[in-house]
Amino acid sequence: MNDSPGWAKPGSSPSDGERPGTESGAQQPAEPTPPAGDPKWSAEQPPPGQWSSPGTTPPEAPQAQPQPTTGWGPQPGTGAPQTGQYGPQYGYPGAPGQWGQPPAAKPGVIPLRPLGLGEILDGAVATMRTHWRAVLPITLVVATVVQVISVIVQKFMLDDLAFATDPNAGPEEIFDSLGSTFAASAVVQLIQVLGTIVVTAMLTMVFSRAVLGQHSSVSDAWREARPQLLRLIGLTLLMALGAILLGAVLILPGVLAESVGLAVLGFAVWLPLLVWLGIKFTLASPALMLEKSTVIKAFARSSKLVKDTWWRIFGITLLTTVIAFFISGMIVAPFQIISLFAFSGGLDAMADGSGMNSWGALIAPAIGLIIAQTIVMPFQSGVTVLLYVDQRIRREGLDLELARAAGLQNYGTTGG
Repeated sequence: MNDSPGWAKPGSSPSDGERPGTESGAQQPAEPTPPAGDPKWSAEQPPPGQWSSPGTTPPEAPQAQPQPTTGWGPQPGTGAPQTGQYGPQYGYPGAPGQWGQPPAAKPGVIPLRPLGLGEILDGAVATMRTHWRAVLPITLVVATVVQVISVIVQKFMLDDLAFATDPNAGPEEIFDSLGSTFAASAVVQLIQVLGTIVVTAMLTMVFSRAVLGQHSSVSDAWREARPQLLRLIGLTLLMALGAILLGAVLILPGVLAESVGLAVLGFAVWLPLLVWLGIKFTLASPALMLEKSTVIKAFARSSKLVKDTWWRIFGITLLTTVIAFFISGMIVAPFQIISLFAFSGGLDAMADGSGMNSWGALIAPAIGLIIAQTIVMPFQSGVTVLLYVDQRIRREGLDLELARAAGLQNYGTTGG
């Protein structure tokens, strides 16, 4: 009988010469062979590996105490995986008698156990493929709205750059052009951030249901995400504000002192510190949405879950970002080429800045960005949510709660 809640096929037994509770490789006494025709022996004998001492009754395995279901919130008194849950198992299907871990329950897109890199990436893709009726409309609508607004902003805020088209432009014209460029970029980035927040909030709910094997609709995702939306906006803006203030403290003194070396040193300190804090709080968003917590508690939860696994989460996040970058580049590049040669007047026009804000030059790349964001945003959001789930399974035994929520009976009990 297994020590931990496994899902191995019934009937698997330890290999010959090995028994649960003994040292590996210890020799066991040979089983007695019933002599033919001896009346002291019963004609029907128990199968090998299940003998018990005469006159003794095998002790019953202790039953796991049921725990109250509290949803996605942190479980009281849980700071480590459940005892014996991921310990060694005896045998696995297809190879009886060898050491191994039986397959975990998989009610949804991931198995209910600590996840590997491939399982996290596959879970994100599987959710996009299986639950596309909820994922696709959310990302497509938000990406379209964001790009339409961005195109309009760029059209009416970005005239041809005066200092590029007019070689006799003075400092005032150059300053005005740069100011318009910065203002338009800031508005576009703000729109992108707000759109990303909405997508993240709704997709978090879709992925949380996909883990349980449950389907979501767009209306369900919106109804569940809406109460936490303002808090998610506050969390995102607080992170952005913190990054800006940190940069100002480290870089601004060198700029004000007109010291290039001091400014470069400040930037060299600011960038890795920003990355460290970004990974440290990368799980704050799913913690906020799924645990219905406050902004401060979400930051604290992310910090606790990431502790001692920073490099692993950094590596997975970096790989996800690189994959998303290449996917976006491959999709957007053809549209940018079309925009350049069909609507912008070619390389000469790009060099002098003329024709870059025509309707065609703005719309063509926007179409590519809509397609790219429709694919990339759910992939990145899914990886973040599954990282959160993985960390809670590893630290708090969340798989037990997920199994109960998915309707799996007796999951987590000895011999289950």
